[in-house]
Amino acid sequence: MSEAPATRSSPTLPPIPAVLLAVVSVQGGAAFAKDVFPALGSAGTAGLRISLSALLLLAVVRPPLARLTRAQWLAVIPYGLVLGTMNLSFYVALARIPLGLAVTLEFVGPLSLAVFGSRRAADFLWALLAAVGILLIAPWRQGVGAPDLVGVLLALFAGACWAAYIVLGGRVSRVFPGAQGVATGMLFAALTVLPFSLAQGLAARITPPLFAAGLAIALLSSALPYTLEMMALRVLPSRTFGILMSLEPAVAALAGLVFLHEQLTVTQWLALVFVSAASAGAALTARRVAPPVEA
Repeated sequence: MSEAPATRSSPTLPPIPAVLLAVVSVQGGAAFAKDVFPALGSAGTAGLRISLSALLLLAVVRPPLARLTRAQWLAVIPYGLVLGTMNLSFYVALARIPLGLAVTLEFVGPLSLAVFGSRRAADFLWALLAAVGILLIAPWRQGVGAPDLVGVLLALFAGACWAAYIVLGGRVSRVFPGAQGVATGMLFAALTVLPFSLAQGLAARITPPLFAAGLAIALLSSALPYTLEMMALRVLPSRTFGILMSLEPAVAALAGLVFLHEQLTVTQWLALVFVSAASAGAALTARRVAPPVEA
C-alpha cells in the first residue's frame, strides 16, 4: 500500500527573529523616510507612505466598503483619523528631533496605557522609570544638544495618539473580520493626512524615483512588519512580544546613527534605556498585554 506524499508547509520565520526583523524594518523605514524629507517634506512623505500603504492593503484585503454596517463605520472612522494623526505628528516630530528620541518619546503613549490602567506596585515603578526618562530628554536648557521643544511635544502627542489607536483598534477588531478593519482604517488615515501633504506641495514635488522611494517606505514601515508581527503572534505569547517591542527605541537610535548620522548625548541614551526598561517591565508583569502595533 503506497503512502500519500507528505504535504509541505510553507516556510515561516521563527517568531522571535520575525519580531526582531519587524522592529528593524519599521525603524529602517523611518530612517529612509527622514532621508526623503528634504525632497517631499515631512507631511508630504507621510501622505505618500500612508496613501500607498492604504492602496496596498485595500488591493490585498478588499474590504466590502459598500456593505459596511453603521457600527463598523462608527468604529473605523475614528480609528483611521487617529492613525493618520499619529503618523503625521510623528513624521513632523522626526523632522525636528533625532529618530531615537522621537521613538522613545512616542513609546510613552502605549506604556502609559499599560501602566496607568493597573493598581499594582510594580507598575508604578515602571511609570517612575519612564517619567525619569522623559525628564532626561526634556529640553530644560537651550543651546547645543538640546532637543527641539516642538519636536518633543509632537512626539509625545504621537504617543498619545498611539495609545488611542490601541484602544480604538480593539473596538475595530471586534466588528471587522481579519484585516478588513486595518485596511479600511488606512483609507481614512490617508484622507486625514493628504490635505497636509498637498499643502506642502506633494503633487508638484513627486517624481518616479520619489514615488518608488515612497513605495519602499510603505513596504518597510507597514506591509512587511505587519506581516511578520502577525506571523509571530500566532505562536508567541503577547508578554514576550511586548518585551521584544521594547527594543524599538534602541533600534531606532542605532538606525538614526548608522543611516542618518544622528548622535545622541549620554543623557539621551540613558533616557532611552529608562523608557525601554519601563516598557519591558510593564510587558513582563502585565496579566494581559495588548501589543502596540504601528501601522
